[in-house]
Amino acid sequence: MPAGRYVEAVTGATFALAPGEALALVGESGCGKSVLASALLGLLPGNAETAGSARLADGLDLLAADERTLARTVRGRRVGLVPQSPAAHLTPVRTIRSQLEETVRELTGTRAPALRAAAEAAAGRAAFPSSHLDRHPHELSGGLAQRAATALALVGDAPLLLADEPTTGLDRDLVLRTADELRAHTRADGRALLLITHDLAAAERIADTVAVMYAGRIVETAPAGAFFAGPGPRHPYARGLLDALPERAFTPVPGVPPELGALPPGCAFAPRCASADPLCRTRRPALTEGVACHHA
Repeated sequence: MPAGRYVEAVTGATFALAPGEALALVGESGCGKSVLASALLGLLPGNAETAGSARLADGLDLLAADERTLARTVRGRRVGLVPQSPAAHLTPVRTIRSQLEETVRELTGTRAPALRAAAEAAAGRAAFPSSHLDRHPHELSGGLAQRAATALALVGDAPLLLADEPTTGLDRDLVLRTADELRAHTRADGRALLLITHDLAAAERIADTVAVMYAGRIVETAPAGAFFAGPGPRHPYARGLLDALPERAFTPVPGVPPELGALPPGCAFAPRCASADPLCRTRRPALTEGVACHHA
């Protein structure tokens, strides 16, 4: 940052994804979810630095891999991405059909005359209408652009799929259909899914495990069944996210998230937490037994 300042956008994020498992990473905007996904695929801006490791099952460390390795052997092939802003990832001067056919050809080896049908089948997996395949990205609504990006991400049947807000701009029926397709994709042949989402209903439908992020840190991890049903979240922020749902208490979490460049000295959630005490305001809690809270 200017004047030599550093901002830790994501700190100490530790988790594992097993074959066939879906992990939902949830939290408010600006907490670091998308930064984490970008770091895994080497898509951070040039002034960003990473430390630690992110290892695939074959031992490849994504954080240490060079751009050539990421571009030729990782992106789309070993790790797929449904981007948060699909319109920015679609090529504006080419039709969706053209982009799908190129992706199918490169990732599956399909050639003409079967290529056209294979691209249409790929579109169908993401509920993208075949009648819109010959349109350019600027001719699509936000929801259609999202479905086009999802179709592209599913083509390679990558062992790991990163889906960053894949239900943005979709109506509820398409949210459920997309959630079911992602769930089926994960269960097929032992693939894994990292779902980044604000949509807790979609997370509940898809996830085996939930990780809650706040101010750049994971503050709770829990099995999805325990998180959404009994006994429920253990961290007060995670409880607040569920209580904000219309079908629950419909009570918003008070206050606003802190600036990542000006975090309080203790627990980052303390200024918004009704249970905070002097310990919370002076000492940052470690993630212990799945929760980072002094009073869990």
